[in-house]
Amino acid sequence: MAITFQQAFAGHDETLKFRSARASVLANNIANADTPHYKARDITFDSMLQSEVKRLDLAGNDDQHIDGSSTFGSDDALLYRNPSQPSLDGNTVDMQREQAEFAQNTLQFDTSFLFLDRKVSGMRKALTGGQ
Repeated sequence: MAITFQQAFAGHDETLKFRSARASVLANNIANADTPHYKARDITFDSMLQSEVKRLDLAGNDDQHIDGSSTFGSDDALLYRNPSQPSLDGNTVDMQREQAEFAQNTLQFDTSFLFLDRKVSGMRKALTGGQ
């Protein structure tokens, strides 16, 4: 029985994609902290899961066939953040919250990267005999 990369990576590669997309959204919020009427956005695992579930339409000639296209990182999963104290110019970016969320996302990205690196190292050792 052959092992695919998707099975071997155990979802850590997809987690890195999600963390990268979230880092981009959070960085965009930080960059627009002084833009009037800018609405802070975020992406969560739940919103991403819901957008992927909506995408799963049956396709093909069999009831068990599923369309293989992906909308990973699409705007459907982006949510507007409810501000705790919006500014007078309508901007909803809370710089302290954005920085804290960015730092936490960075730690989670690093953790997922470490797991993925260890998976690759284990596969390399298995292929080369531990050399």
